[in-house]
Amino acid sequence: MEVEQQGRRPPLASDRDLRPDHASWAPRARRLIEETHALCMSWLEAPLRQCLGEAEQRLYALAERSRSPAEQQQCLYSRQLIQQQRAIVDRGFMEGLRQHFNRMGTATDPHVHADTPRRPLELLDTTEHEQTAAMDKLVARGEARHGTSLFELGYRFAVLVGQPPLEGEHLPLGPHALASAFRSAVAQVDLPVEHRLLLLQSFDVAVVQSLATLYDTVNEHLRADGILSQLRAFPIAPRTQMDRQPRTIANDSPPATFQRQPPAPSTPASSTPARTDNIAVLDNLREMLAQHRAGQGALIDQGGGRTATPEELQLALDALQLHVSDIADQARRELLSAQALREELVTQLNTGRPQGSTPMHLTDEQDDTVELVAMLFEQMDRQLHNRGNAHSLLGDLQLPLLRLAVADQGFFNQSEHPARKLLGVVTEAANDWLDGPEGDIDRTLEAKLTQLVERARREPPSTGLYTSLLADIEHHLGLLNRKAQIAERRQVEAMQGRERLEQARHRAAELMTERFETCNPRGLLRTLLERAWSDVLALTLLRHGEDSEAFSLRLRITDQLLGQQPVADRHLLQAEVEAGLQQIGMHTEEAVQVAQRLLGIPAASAARHETATTTTELALKLKQHQRLGENSVTEAPAPVPAPSAPMPSPESPEHRIRQRLRQLPFGSWFEFIDPANGRVSQRKLAWYSPVSGNSLFVTRRGLRSQEITLEQLAHEMARGRVREMPPVKETLLDRAWHALTSQLRQLTSGHGSPSRPGAST
Repeated sequence: MEVEQQGRRPPLASDRDLRPDHASWAPRARRLIEETHALCMSWLEAPLRQCLGEAEQRLYALAERSRSPAEQQQCLYSRQLIQQQRAIVDRGFMEGLRQHFNRMGTATDPHVHADTPRRPLELLDTTEHEQTAAMDKLVARGEARHGTSLFELGYRFAVLVGQPPLEGEHLPLGPHALASAFRSAVAQVDLPVEHRLLLLQSFDVAVVQSLATLYDTVNEHLRADGILSQLRAFPIAPRTQMDRQPRTIANDSPPATFQRQPPAPSTPASSTPARTDNIAVLDNLREMLAQHRAGQGALIDQGGGRTATPEELQLALDALQLHVSDIADQARRELLSAQALREELVTQLNTGRPQGSTPMHLTDEQDDTVELVAMLFEQMDRQLHNRGNAHSLLGDLQLPLLRLAVADQGFFNQSEHPARKLLGVVTEAANDWLDGPEGDIDRTLEAKLTQLVERARREPPSTGLYTSLLADIEHHLGLLNRKAQIAERRQVEAMQGRERLEQARHRAAELMTERFETCNPRGLLRTLLERAWSDVLALTLLRHGEDSEAFSLRLRITDQLLGQQPVADRHLLQAEVEAGLQQIGMHTEEAVQVAQRLLGIPAASAARHETATTTTELALKLKQHQRLGENSVTEAPAPVPAPSAPMPSPESPEHRIRQRLRQLPFGSWFEFIDPANGRVSQRKLAWYSPVSGNSLFVTRRGLRSQEITLEQLAHEMARGRVREMPPVKETLLDRAWHALTSQLRQLTSGHGSPSRPGAST
């Protein structure tokens, strides 16, 4: 391996103890391992926070559904422990992961674990067995899901530390190491086994299932630094314990022994993961360009002179980039078109050269690259909502990415190239979060994107640079999506609470109406039962359920107030009435006065002005008292068809649309068209009630947009004012790329077909 100076290592951590270290690591390996560890720590912050947050939500949901007070209390106590000791879990997880990095390069004996005597009590510990079984399943799913990336990662780490290919618990970023570190961190919190299993399930969903981005980023970072840059993963049969023999790796080139075991004869060749050929895509695009020029009779005549070297072209691009940053937006767009950009580059190449010297021009490949990049950005610009922030950022990125494309053919040839992925992520983020119809702009995201573009313009183009930029913006977008999910969940929970409250009030009103048919009270008693005691019944129904003893007690008190049941103790009845009225927010003095006047119990020690309060005044106070739930946001009333209005027939469009809406999953997107100005806004269906038909739509940031019933939504859709958006299967970059290849095919359709299909892009 290449020997590097210690001084070249960037200060990834302020404290030596926070970085992985091993005495046997070479300087270059130490630098790459430290960079990988720092990248991993930064990436895992958001998924780990999401994991603990989801565990808290699941514990809260379990507590709500629990019918046992002890079980409910345990769920709430565990949730509180996780909230209080979250920092301890974070530190324990990061420290455990660092220890896995530290063990890289330590020789391992496959027989060590087999010869270690097992403590007999472990076989009887059912708690340990359940956690081990759950973790084994988690690890198996993770390794099956990310097998290809783990294969490459194991070999690249093996090259760094001079060991056989790392896998399983020896691979520091593998599912086994991550799950083991998380389990050890959670062990510091005193939780019952079922709640630890719940945490492992949350870890699987929030962390393990989303590791593909981290693995791709780390693999690309190591590949860009020359660590097995030509390594390709092949499908292999799983290795048994007897197959795992130590191997040595001689150098950084991928020898044939990397395929550890030949694939089974029954494995079809088509099962090999598709890889883009190193030259097929770019050659295909250049061939279609050449055919188009030949058909138009517009073959480029460079004339005499010599072609520009890659270094000279980079200098010309640097100078052009400085010039572009000083001109107006409209002039910039005209300058960045294919023809103008080509002419400006030739001008920059020949600027400052002595008079009479040989003129310089672009090579055919450089010229094609300039035109293809310009065409790609033109297609991406057509996919944007409007000419706003995304349009400006796209223009600022064109020259930095052109600098990379002329130096690295992988920009066209590799669909997972970090520069291409960054281009798609940045453009979609600006298009959705900054230029969306919501109006409010996230200033932190705007600043992050501007900072990212400035780095791309300022620093020399390299795969490592764009890998770092991609990880940075994906981490920020992860936090932004997490905030949106939390805001959306709060809106859904608030609407579900109002829905349950309305149902409870409706049921309480039904029970009260049934009793009024038997006994028709008047005066203060009727006002109390209609305006206040009905809310007491609804609140008790919400908290305890209709079959609970507490609700049965409230119904008995109702019957006693109506004279339907005998009253054994009037003072006890007074106390129950006072307690119920205070639960719905009535002041203690008012509750005492109402209960005493209602039951005819004289006040024990009342002031003269209090005894003068009449029954009419008490009834007026009850009518002015705020009803339960009146301070909530008013909901759209559920449509109740009038008797004379016929229901839509089963053959009507509205009926079919309504049936379709009831089958839609939460998270479906709709477009709402304002009939006044034709403005289109996108809204997400966050929740709807199968009981009332009320639905909640939120913005991309998770904020409440509007509430509408499914019947009203079907009516609007039937009249074309609302449209259901189909699921997006392609990114903005994919659509632009396909549009580019389609455009080239149309241009060359009359002049022969290319020798290789453009679908390989």
